[in-house]
Amino acid sequence: MTAFPPPRRIDLATGIALSVHEAGQGPAVVLCHGFPELAWSWRHQLPALADAGWRAIAPDMRGYGASDRPEAVEAYDMTHIAADLVALLDALDLEKAVFAGHDWGGFVAWAMPVLHPERTAGVIGINTPYVPFPRTDVMRMLTGGDDDKLYILWFQEPGVADPVLHRDTRLLFEKLMIAGIDPVQVASRMAEEGFDMNPFRRLGELESLGEPILPPDELQVFIDTFERTGFTGGVNWYRNIDRNNEAHPGVGTQRLELPCLMVTAEWDPALNPMLAANMPNLCGDLEMKMIEKCGHWTQQERPDELNAILLDWLGRRRDDLS
Repeated sequence: MTAFPPPRRIDLATGIALSVHEAGQGPAVVLCHGFPELAWSWRHQLPALADAGWRAIAPDMRGYGASDRPEAVEAYDMTHIAADLVALLDALDLEKAVFAGHDWGGFVAWAMPVLHPERTAGVIGINTPYVPFPRTDVMRMLTGGDDDKLYILWFQEPGVADPVLHRDTRLLFEKLMIAGIDPVQVASRMAEEGFDMNPFRRLGELESLGEPILPPDELQVFIDTFERTGFTGGVNWYRNIDRNNEAHPGVGTQRLELPCLMVTAEWDPALNPMLAANMPNLCGDLEMKMIEKCGHWTQQERPDELNAILLDWLGRRRDDLS
């Protein structure tokens, strides 16, 4: 199999540079990672796509890794992030691409056909469904106004979460990068401890229920990178969710007619498959697959199963996506 290629920095018309890994020839597939991840999260998918006749492109997204990290919080809204991907296509002399995204990268991928339909050949959502951006006022109804109990709310105030996340980067990734956990166990713990969806502020207290999914050398890539960069760039994406809702109300509500694939993970505690239930009403050309007993980090926990789903769909739809 093709090796995961080294990156190159590409200067974009948006005024920043992205660090981009690329391999293969053929129709383009752009792989968009989430939080707290890197292009490295796609190390199993990019070579497989390249070997199957696709031009696979995985950037460190704005704010991450070796890509630029602007200081302004507003520089991380969906307008800027989607514009980066358009500018990346321009820099690579590509008319359009299939956009595949996981976690926050999934929100980006689903936004592309709404914001830039002429540049989007198809969309693949991995764990992240086609839904509107979350709203902080709705989330506060779940917590009774205690922002500390939900990590997305805790992330909102600049300077609060950032140093806590950076305090022990190794511990953070050791606790996060675990396999899926049976929801029954999660519900049982929640019943004992009360509602608290903010593991980031109490990592030292958490007992890991899931098995580690990464060998030490692969885990070390995340640790080394985030020890160098910190987490502010990635957390700033969360600080724009209300702005995204106001600026782009069509994302998650506008009907899509281009080829779409949705891959859910049965045991993802953050992005439950039920969140994708309404997608058949919003996507006119949709296939849905579920990977059983898989947690949040699908590309890394179950790479072979995910690759088989991706290559099957892309292969059958190649003419429509080219």
